[in-house]
Amino acid sequence: MTKHYNKTTEKIKRKSLRNNATEAERKLWQHLKGKQVEGVRFRRQYSVDSYVVDFYAPACKLGTEIDGDSHFLPEAIEYDRERTNYISQFGIKIIRFNNDDIFHNLQGVLLRIKKIILQMKKTPNLP
Repeated sequence: MTKHYNKTTEKIKRKSLRNNATEAERKLWQHLKGKQVEGVRFRRQYSVDSYVVDFYAPACKLGTEIDGDSHFLPEAIEYDRERTNYISQFGIKIIRFNNDDIFHNLQGVLLRIKKIILQMKKTPNLP
């Protein structure tokens, strides 16, 4: 399992990202930690090779990304697309929210995550 996931070579990066989480990440984490959404455990700053996913639910292979303003620059959009395609090769579904979603529609974000988890539980073999 550690061949691609949470490599020790990425540990410092993961720790730094956890310690320097954005306000939106901290806010969402308060609602994901402790199996609060459908009893599913989420991990913060989970790495797949050299890429780090903001939140990851291993049981249903769901990655959740929170995008700030820098993600909307053309080069960042392309990087995120390549990153998502790479991570998807491992059967991980990536969903994205922006900071405004977290700050102004947190319940909607949580509902979307819940719906996706329920859908993935019904069809566990689909990425």
